[in-house]
Amino acid sequence: MIQISGMDIGSFDQSVLTELEREILLAKQQSPVVYSYDSPEALIFELRMRSRIVDAARSMNASGVSFATFDDDRANERYWSRTENGGFRQNPGVLASDAINDIFANGSLYSFECATAMVIILYKAVMESIGYDTFNAHFKNLLLYDWQYDSNLRLITVNDKNEAYPGDVLYFKNPDHDPDKPEWQGENAIMLGVDQYFGHGIGIRSQEEIIAALNKIRIPGSMTSAYLTDEVEHPDFEHLRKLERPITARIGMRSYLYRCS
Repeated sequence: MIQISGMDIGSFDQSVLTELEREILLAKQQSPVVYSYDSPEALIFELRMRSRIVDAARSMNASGVSFATFDDDRANERYWSRTENGGFRQNPGVLASDAINDIFANGSLYSFECATAMVIILYKAVMESIGYDTFNAHFKNLLLYDWQYDSNLRLITVNDKNEAYPGDVLYFKNPDHDPDKPEWQGENAIMLGVDQYFGHGIGIRSQEEIIAALNKIRIPGSMTSAYLTDEVEHPDFEHLRKLERPITARIGMRSYLYRCS
């Protein structure tokens, strides 16, 4: 269930929400887990950002980005420099927002594995939620490599797949994967909706379809199926919301209100 400090959830104005955001709200409200928010704005920020994570995942699926291991990955050299271990470092003199957006605009110039894809999707959703200027002020010198990410992203892990909602990152494990293809030991995936996920390299599929795809890359004769684990990850929404809050500066006898974005 949802609790908002000092407010009856029944008076929460749902007219400002999209259909997906209303679905997430209803699912959380029907959950036995208590989700507490300091204000209606905090709840709206989370719902909006979850929606933007879903949008970013769908955009990556349509971008033309391809799948590759760290040995063979590539990126647009105008924005990123490839590191020795197959990561991408943001080039000096370019904005983080421009570098991230280029991945979605010029996907044919990029290839990487699924963990990196998840971080890129989350960055895209963050900057669409807090604004480009605020994103560039707090997210600098980005390194795209596996599950490495800027400290301001602050991912939270919940070990209960029954409490997964659109915008969450889940993991499909393939315990008997082909040892010659370690990149398929599992698949990170963004939950898009009811039984719909985006996994880079597999695409938008149902749970059953992702498991079936992973099962094709097992040790010959294995009867041990891939499966959806309990691990669920999402950004620290409240921390990110605070990044976009206006700051008051006092100069002389006057106070000036401004935003980072």
